[in-house]
Amino acid sequence: MYDAVDDPYTYDGSTVLKNLLDLRTADELDAFEAEISMQRATEPLPDGDLDFVHYCAVHHHLFQDVYEWAGQPRTVRIAKGGSPFCFPENIVSQAEKLFGELKVDNFYQGLSQKDFAERSAHFLAELNAIHAFREGNGRSQLTFFDMLATHAGYHLNMDRLDAGRMLHAMIASFDGDEMPLRDLIVDLVA
Repeated sequence: MYDAVDDPYTYDGSTVLKNLLDLRTADELDAFEAEISMQRATEPLPDGDLDFVHYCAVHHHLFQDVYEWAGQPRTVRIAKGGSPFCFPENIVSQAEKLFGELKVDNFYQGLSQKDFAERSAHFLAELNAIHAFREGNGRSQLTFFDMLATHAGYHLNMDRLDAGRMLHAMIASFDGDEMPLRDLIVDLVA
């Protein structure tokens, strides 16, 4: 659950996000969102240049059946557990800077497995801190990361992904410790 002040994304008097099916309970919305985004993830993903526009297209693809604003950077300040994510007025500039660095680094092609894990852990940590969307950041990050890994010549074994470990690693990276995320990535590409 995110903390947000005066959230235009939610129904009045509720924490449930406005959605295309007009589902009014968190459980119903969570179930539909998980089902449809998993289904969309099995379809061909949008082509692009592995930039912020491409990342937004991935989010739109995954969540187009759920939210009117799918693929659009959020316009409200949000936090989780009292820790604020990037302010909305800075999302585009920070994302363009991060994706620009990714391009300069040749999308991590030609790196050793250890270097790939280290660089991509930093990328994911920064992408998570930006938290470009009101909802669906984790799934979009993971989907985009899988595309990035493939482009860099690595195959991610998603059967090895433990959701609890991933959450712990992302929280640790938000607090400045990218090692658990790096180690998780090493295990996924091993």
